[in-house]
Amino acid sequence: MSKYVKNLITEELKKRLDGVENALLVNLVGMQVNDSNRLRAALAEKDIHVLVIKNSLAARATAGTSLANAFTGLSGTAALCWGASDIVALAKEVVKLTKEKQFSKFSIVGGVLDGEAFTAEEAVEISKWPTREEQIAILLGQIVGVGSKLSSQLLSGGANLASQIKQRWDSEESEEAEAAPAEA
Repeated sequence: MSKYVKNLITEELKKRLDGVENALLVNLVGMQVNDSNRLRAALAEKDIHVLVIKNSLAARATAGTSLANAFTGLSGTAALCWGASDIVALAKEVVKLTKEKQFSKFSIVGGVLDGEAFTAEEAVEISKWPTREEQIAILLGQIVGVGSKLSSQLLSGGANLASQIKQRWDSEESEEAEAAPAEA
């Protein structure tokens, strides 16, 4: 491949990977074409992209970015996988697909998170973390929980006072009702 063609491919890869900060490296070697197409379709449904790329070109295209460490010291073939709402959602989906029988040749090689490379085992651990949406739900639950507790504590004093006033009112009315027929 000529230097000119390499530069064109590198520039195209830089455009495609612009803004991508977290990714997984996966192995597709040995998969049947139909299985590979089904895998790509399943990933595309989750807004996950897969790009088979030559390691040296990937290293050139990602030089100076947070993805650069993913290709440092990489040997063999690997495809770049990125997308989903965050790296945890990406890892969850990829790990789930690696466990399916029809995708038995599909495996995780490693990845990069915030500029730090990680192994396939660490990718499995990352898939067990809560996703961004789950973290937001947990945080909102904690915030709302405190407000709800404070609100109930503030309102309970008034409710107790109102209950006592009502009981006093009812007891005075019953005393007046008993006293009224006796006077007549």
